[in-house]
Amino acid sequence: MTAEAFRILRAAGRTPVAWRNGGGTTREIAASPGTTTGDFDWRVSLADVAADGPFSVFPGIDRTLTVVEGAGMDLMVDGEHHIVDEPYWPHDFPGDVGTDGRLLAGPVVNLNVMYRRDRVRAETAVVRGTLRLMAPEGGAVLAVALEDGAVIDGTDVRLGRYDAVLLRSRASCVLRTQGDAALVTLSGYEPGSQ
Repeated sequence: MTAEAFRILRAAGRTPVAWRNGGGTTREIAASPGTTTGDFDWRVSLADVAADGPFSVFPGIDRTLTVVEGAGMDLMVDGEHHIVDEPYWPHDFPGDVGTDGRLLAGPVVNLNVMYRRDRVRAETAVVRGTLRLMAPEGGAVLAVALEDGAVIDGTDVRLGRYDAVLLRSRASCVLRTQGDAALVTLSGYEPGSQ
């Protein structure tokens, strides 16, 4: 395995971007092909949610929200309540319908996966232990350490909290975690930037 097989994305290198509604910030982990708002086939980010408020609407986009810090949220998705209060439990919902979020007990940090439903299939799981990561042909796999202490076998690469490793089109590696990691598998897209 060579370093070209994967790309390390350090948490320390991410710039928080304030939301238009003032209720939080987003720290993008990875996206393809573009990184401007709405100009992506898929995007994975950490959202620091500090206040109740509406979610941005993204036509044609599906979302997976996983609470990684805090007590959770009450999501009102297209008029239906969804209590998202179990840490590390991915919750899927359409990103192109009206959605409001209410904090249950203070700020939260969410892992947010957004993907264009007519181009990409995304699966999110929270895992731990020794994992063989393999990107699907024409796709990608992203592992985000939710706790310190993950290592990539055969290298001196260590992942701290919220560091990530991105593998593209049939690349593989073995990741050993000492805690939980979010694993996002993306298939059915044309590889682009980042």
